[in-house]
Amino acid sequence: MVAPRGPREIQDEDLSDTDVGARLGPGPYAFRRCVLNGADFRGAGLAESVFESCALDRADFRGADLDGAHFTGGGGTGLRFEDAELIDAVFTDVDLSGAKFGNALLTDAVFTGCRLIGAVLAGCRGTGYRLEGANLMLADLTGCGFRGATLTGVRFDEANLSGCDFTRAVFEDCRLIRVRCVNARFTEADLRGADLGTLDDADLRRFTGAVISPAQAAAILTDRGFTVR
Repeated sequence: MVAPRGPREIQDEDLSDTDVGARLGPGPYAFRRCVLNGADFRGAGLAESVFESCALDRADFRGADLDGAHFTGGGGTGLRFEDAELIDAVFTDVDLSGAKFGNALLTDAVFTGCRLIGAVLAGCRGTGYRLEGANLMLADLTGCGFRGATLTGVRFDEANLSGCDFTRAVFEDCRLIRVRCVNARFTEADLRGADLGTLDDADLRRFTGAVISPAQAAAILTDRGFTVR
């Protein structure tokens, strides 16, 4: 019986602007402290691979198989994940600012402590992906589904949440300040743990159906000139 092949270890190498898929062949790999800026992983077989503390500016993973991959630390700006398979992928403390995930399959993927400022998740596929302690300021999440999800420590400031489904979602220690949420669904969403900032009347209509706290309700009325006692 042939024993399962573990990830091939690659440590402290500079593979910047390299066609890594063609050079190394199919994975899995364990890249540790590697410089992978501008590296080309398009269409590569990288299921169960590990990326630990790697520099990833402009790395291109379009169409790659990253099911079960683990990214820990490191990262960069302008990563490309369009059309990638990311089922059960785990991202922990990774800089994914400006990353593009269009049409990526994110079923049960987990993003913990990640920087996703300006990232584009609009058009991603799959369900059950989780966001915990992530910064999604200015991100585009148009049409993403978070029905019944628990979102903890997520910063959505100025993000585009248009068309998102937050039905029965629970927000814990989150920020939803100046978000764009045209046609988003918040039916039975629990916003008591969210900082909503100052809301105009149009914002209030978009949050229709959500649950808020007495303190939040009092702040909304106070902003409109009412005295709450």
